[in-house]
This record gives sequence, structure tokens and C-alpha cells, in this order.
Amino acid sequence: MNQQRDAKGAAAIESLRTRIEKTDDALLALLQRRMTLARGIGRAKLVAGLPVLDPAREARVVRRVATRARELGMPAEEVRSLFWSVIALCRSEQIHARMSAARAAK
Repeated sequence: MNQQRDAKGAAAIESLRTRIEKTDDALLALLQRRMTLARGIGRAKLVAGLPVLDPAREARVVRRVATRARELGMPAEEVRSLFWSVIALCRSEQIHARMSAARAAK
């Protein structure tokens, strides 16, 4: 009886891990889309003469997602930390886009 239960448990774990991997792939696709949008914002900021760093906007984004996380029953502080990392990654993409645009303009 224990072997059968152990086999069912192992199968359930494997199935869930496969679903997590698919979810991770979906998260990566969304992150890639966000980074593409950030590059566009970086180019638009360059044209508008605006700096890449916008601390007030970044803080608004983090507050919004933390509030949304709480509404969804998620740990807001951990989500806040995650989004600060996402924002830093996207800010790097904006800087890269600006540098590429500046090189192309020369």
C-alpha cells in the first residue's frame, strides 16, 4: 500500500513540476515582452529629452503591484522585491536602447 501511495505522490509531484516549468516559460515570455516595451520607452524618452531614471514612476509601479499582490493573497513584500529587480532589468534595457540609438545617430 505504501509503494502505491509513494508512486502516486511521485507522479503528482512530477506533473506539478512540469506545470511549473510551463508557467516559468510563460513568465519568461512576459518578461521578454516587458523588456521589449522598456526598450521602446527608452527610445521615446531619448526623443523627449527625458532621463532613463524616473524614481517616482518606479515607486508608483511597485506600489501598484504590491497592492495588487495583497488583493490576490500574495506576499506583498516579496512581490515588491521581485518587481524592483524587474524594473532594474528593464531600466538596463532602456539604457541599452538609448546607447544603441545614440550610436546609430552618429
